[in-house]
Amino acid sequence: MAQRKIVWTKKANIERKEVLEYWIDKNKSARFSKKLNLHFVESLKQICIYPNLGRKTSDEKTRVIIVRNYLIFYEFNEKEIIIQSV
Repeated sequence: MAQRKIVWTKKANIERKEVLEYWIDKNKSARFSKKLNLHFVESLKQICIYPNLGRKTSDEKTRVIIVRNYLIFYEFNEKEIIIQSV
């Protein structure tokens, strides 16, 4: 089976950028933001391989994983992992 593609919704992409920018402003450095983004990417690589890894939510189609102190909500199908919110 081919690996699923990660697709960020517009909302999720904006939220991710806001989180990373917050840490850049707070720390006056991009170091932590780069590390946090790497955690996001590595966790999503695992989700591509094991899409049922995340915990089910009240919405049957949506799952959630915890990455550091952030929740990543996603849905999946045979071809894609769709990131809904961070």
